[in-house]
Amino acid sequence: MKKKFMILVIGIIIVLIFIFVYQKFNYDNHGKFYLDSKYYNGSSFIKVNNSDVSVFSSESYVLFTYNHYCSLPIPCETVFEEFMKKNNISFLSIPIEDFRKTWIYQKVKYAPSIIIVRNGHIVDYLDANSDEDLDKYQDVNEFEKWISKYIYLNK
Repeated sequence: MKKKFMILVIGIIIVLIFIFVYQKFNYDNHGKFYLDSKYYNGSSFIKVNNSDVSVFSSESYVLFTYNHYCSLPIPCETVFEEFMKKNNISFLSIPIEDFRKTWIYQKVKYAPSIIIVRNGHIVDYLDANSDEDLDKYQDVNEFEKWISKYIYLNK
């Protein structure tokens, strides 16, 4: 009886490990993916509010959350707009006040930020509170290098 119980417990642990690894492989930073097609062949910010974000829960998109002020030498919005025009890609955009009411705010606390979402899961984001990400806010080439690790730039 003890032997069967131990085999069952070990089997359950193996299944749980498999599920965890599978989810990590599919939703975290492993391999590039396409955004939903409606975000290609455009080059603008698509303004949304907190209730709109839940509608996009199963989509793949890039979300820009912003403050109404910027203390950086080059406004990051300018860098992101240059990237969008160059690559013909649109981003969703939301002010921080509305962003705080979304499910994404549980993980991303600071703005401005770019959040890459794949099928309703956060893949990666720029951390406004991190010196490591500063160059991505100020240099379109550094931003493009970072984001192109995750998404295909052309559909």
